[in-house]
Amino acid sequence: MSDRSQAYSLPFARVGQDVMIWPLAKIVGPEVISIGDSVIVDDFVFLSGGRLTALGSFVHIAAHAAIAGGGELFVEDFVGISGGARVYTGNDDYLGGCLTGPTVPAPYRVAIRSFVRIRRHAVIGANSVVLPGVEIGEGAAIGANSLVNRDCAPWTIHGGSPARPLKERPRERILELEAQLRRDLFDASGRYIPKALREVGQE
Repeated sequence: MSDRSQAYSLPFARVGQDVMIWPLAKIVGPEVISIGDSVIVDDFVFLSGGRLTALGSFVHIAAHAAIAGGGELFVEDFVGISGGARVYTGNDDYLGGCLTGPTVPAPYRVAIRSFVRIRRHAVIGANSVVLPGVEIGEGAAIGANSLVNRDCAPWTIHGGSPARPLKERPRERILELEAQLRRDLFDASGRYIPKALREVGQE
């Protein structure tokens, strides 16, 4: 654990091994955020824990990405959220039945809390926007500057505004690489081996 990380200075629900949270990341509501192993959260990330926020292992959230909305976020293993991406798990009701904005108290404002699920091996491209209530399927890739307002099919590249399927991703090769990684980085019981212990074993 580097001294540049603030992972252990915040009261997270859970923090795994080899977690790097850079000091200029802004974390709100850490008590509802659980983090797996080998995770990096870059400087200038805004991460707001909603009702529940779960980050899997081998997850990277790049600089200037933002996750907000007060809903539930499920990020599985091997997910990348690129720089400037926005993931919203909730939103205001914009149809005119109430006032909007966080400065307006209830009952004049009615916030809609929802969820976003990002399955393993998914990639969210730079400056993309993911709206509440969607699932990004296993192995799906979202192109840069895309708007995701509906579920994205597994092992498919999506792009555009709104995002639409463009082509398939190589499922077999990616899963083969994952299997190799798990053989190298996990013990016989399936527990992650921290980097420091692996380096000692190589000496």
